Amino acid sequence: MEHDELVRLYGPWRGRKPADAAELLRDYPGGWWIAGGWAIEAFTGVPRAHGDIDPGIPRSEVPLLRAHLRGRLDVWAADRGTLTPLVEQSTPIPHSCGNLWLRAGGADPWEYDVTLLDVDDGRWTYKRNASISRPLEHILWESDGLRYLRPEVQLLHKAPGLRPKDQQDFDACRPLLDQAAALWLVSALKTAHPGHPWIALLR
Repeated sequence: MEHDELVRLYGPWRGRKPADAAELLRDYPGGWWIAGGWAIEAFTGVPRAHGDIDPGIPRSEVPLLRAHLRGRLDVWAADRGTLTPLVEQSTPIPHSCGNLWLRAGGADPWEYDVTLLDVDDGRWTYKRNASISRPLEHILWESDGLRYLRPEVQLLHKAPGLRPKDQQDFDACRPLLDQAAALWLVSALKTAHPGHPWIALLR
């Protein structure tokens, strides 16, 4: 679903930036990073408009995040077109849920779109194909004190949608990816999304 349609159905987003996420997650005891378009922009230095910001955490650490946000922001499970408020701390989320939306209250704009990655014993696994896996520290990089999802991993997550902004992010990244990153992305795309148009462009 396109961002404008999401806004029409569910309400607007506040224009948050990576520094805002860092402030929100100050003293947070779990692991986190910036994903999505902001991660691509940090890597390329090429600015573009952003509809929201996507902090990322391991799925297993959702209880830590909910405890950290208690009394500050409400947490909603965004699962395949549905939104469910997680009113009780013990309310479980289905494994199919890939995002948590945060806002202060029902009359307020959405603040953060938290992406959940499958991480077990320090190893990330791609949600669409479990054969694609890397140590968590190998899918992150750091700039100005903030951790970001590596561009090749973020592009893999963007590949199925192939929205205009995803193509824009790919075009900005492609000439800057080193050989190892480009080869890894080609292999991952062949495995999870065979025939994807980015494969030929990366060769």
